Amino acid sequence: MTETERAVDDAERAREQDPAPRRQWPLPRRLVRDELGVLLVLGLLVLAIGIPYPDFFDADNLLSTAHNSVYISLMACGMVFALAMREVDLSVGGTYAMVLVVGALLVRDGWAPWLAVPVMLLTGIALGVFNALVTTLLALPSFIVTLGTLMLFRGVGLALADGRQITDLPLDDSFFTFAGGDPGGVPFALWVLLAVVTVLAVVLTRTRFGARVRAIGSNPDAAAFSGIPVVRTRVQALALSGLTTACAAVLALAFYGAGDPTLGQGYELQAIAACIIGGTPLAGGRGSVVGAVAGAMILSVVAAGLVFFEVPINWTSFATGGVILVAVAADSALRRTGRRRR
Repeated sequence: MTETERAVDDAERAREQDPAPRRQWPLPRRLVRDELGVLLVLGLLVLAIGIPYPDFFDADNLLSTAHNSVYISLMACGMVFALAMREVDLSVGGTYAMVLVVGALLVRDGWAPWLAVPVMLLTGIALGVFNALVTTLLALPSFIVTLGTLMLFRGVGLALADGRQITDLPLDDSFFTFAGGDPGGVPFALWVLLAVVTVLAVVLTRTRFGARVRAIGSNPDAAAFSGIPVVRTRVQALALSGLTTACAAVLALAFYGAGDPTLGQGYELQAIAACIIGGTPLAGGRGSVVGAVAGAMILSVVAAGLVFFEVPINWTSFATGGVILVAVAADSALRRTGRRRR
C-alpha cells in the first residue's frame, strides 16, 4: 500500500470510528437525509404547478420536462467533483458547443455517427485535462482559467462551424433514431442520465478517488501534506467534468440532429446553480451527484411551470433566481435541523 493510499485509508477509518450516533446511519437513510431538502422542494414545485394545472401531470409532459434537464444534469454531475475539491469549471458551456460541432462535422464528412461518439468523448476529456494543466502550470485559480477557456472553446466551435448550424446529417442512421429517440417510451437521454448518476454517486462516495476529492476540498494543505496527489486528482476531476459535458453534447447531437455552435450559452451557470441547490457548497469538502441532478430538475420544472402560468418571458430569470434562493435556504435549514438533532 502506498503512502497516499494509507493516508486516505486512515482518514476513512477515522470517520468510520466516530462514536457519534451518525455512524449508525446506513447509506440509503443517509442519502435521504442529505438530499431531503432539494427533493422536498422539487416535489413541492411539481405539486404547486400540477394542482392548478392537472395537464402538468401528464406523463408525456413530465418526461419532456425531465428530458429538458438532461444536458444541465450531466454537466452538473461532473461539476460536483470539481466543486467538492474547491475547483470551478466555467468552461462547460464552451466545451459542450465545441464537442457538438466536432461531432457534427465528423458525421457530415462521412464518419459513421457511432464512430464519432468516442472521438467526441475524448475531445471533452482532452479539454478538461487542458483546463487542469493550465491551472496547474500557471498556478492560477480554475475560476479564472476556465472563464478564459469558456470563450476559447466556444470561439473554436464557432470558427469550425463557420458561424453556422451544421446540417445535412444522415438522420435515418440508428444513432439519431435510437439515441435521439424514446426506447421503451422513455427518452434515451434519461436512461443515460440514470446510468451516469448511479455510477458517479458511487464513485464520489465509495471509491478512493472520491475520498481524495473530498479530502482535498476539506483541507487542501493537509491533503497535500498527507501525500494525496493533489495535481493528479485535479486533472482527473476536471477531465471527468469534460467527459460528462461531452456526453451531454453527444445526446444533444442525437436529439437535435444538427450541430449548432451557439448552443450551451449560460449552461455553465445553470450547472453550478444545480450543484449548489443540490447541496454541493463552493467551500468544497462534500458534494452530492443525486442532489445536483435534483437541482437541475428544479430549474427545468420552474421553466415548464412558467409556461403553464403564462408568466411573461422577461420574468423567467427573476423566477428562476427566486427558486434557487428558496431551495438553498430550505436545504440549509434542514441540514441545521439535522445537526441539532444529532
